[in-house]
Amino acid sequence: MDTKELLKKVRKIEIKTRRLSNHIFGGEYHSTFKGRGMTFSEVRQYQYGDDVRNIDWNVTARYNEPHIKVFEEERELTMMLMVDISGSEWFGTDEQFKNEIITEIAATLAFSATQNNDKIGLILFTDTIELYIPPKKGRFHVLRIIRELIEFKPKSKKTDITQALQFLSGVMKKKAIVFLLSDFIADDYKQTLKIAANKHDITGIRVYDQREESIPNLGLVQMQDEETGEFMLVNTASKKIRTDYSKYHLERVSYFKDTFSKSGAGTIDCRVDESYVTKLLGYFKRRA
Repeated sequence: MDTKELLKKVRKIEIKTRRLSNHIFGGEYHSTFKGRGMTFSEVRQYQYGDDVRNIDWNVTARYNEPHIKVFEEERELTMMLMVDISGSEWFGTDEQFKNEIITEIAATLAFSATQNNDKIGLILFTDTIELYIPPKKGRFHVLRIIRELIEFKPKSKKTDITQALQFLSGVMKKKAIVFLLSDFIADDYKQTLKIAANKHDITGIRVYDQREESIPNLGLVQMQDEETGEFMLVNTASKKIRTDYSKYHLERVSYFKDTFSKSGAGTIDCRVDESYVTKLLGYFKRRA
């Protein structure tokens, strides 16, 4: 992709996702993810309806009229976007691939955090850590994140969620809001998620295609495993093969939901042909 085309893509995603975060998600994000507490801001004259428990008696005595302490939410938070860029994210039978939807969701979340003056960081992973961008503030930082999401070429096509979570625990010493975006076609991340979720506020966003839930009867079909590159002939006319395929998918979904639930982490399911706006908004409202 040349620079001109890349910038055009970045700009298109910015316009769409920034509008969403400005008009829809900014307030929802703010009310869902609270700051670290309240910090003293100023002293002002008492007004009818103020909480009398906040009266500053020293200033009141000095001026011979009631004054109160004003507190503000200590707002600054850090959001970490953990994005699976393995081979299976390049799958899609509708108009968009899974990785395109993931990019839009990540950009919307990043602009929502920016609107609230929070820092945003990025971890791109496969079965290794492909890229780490430390958390920073600002629009230009978000645009860099979007650029990497669009054009970064991973070295590997495989997936290892455990390693990504271990890396997160290593680089993030303070509590962060973490969104882990993947199709979660993976196993054995239960223990590392439990450890990470004890420290961070984690939400898993599972993005998937309807053809991953079941396969139609199309006869003998050549298929390729996007993560291993292996080609195989699959007889989709076989009821057992179709049943086993659906069973495997349901097992992965069940593992994802149970693991996140038992770790105290949140989950969002989003099929590529569904509105991620509705899904995010519903999740924010439930949490708020």
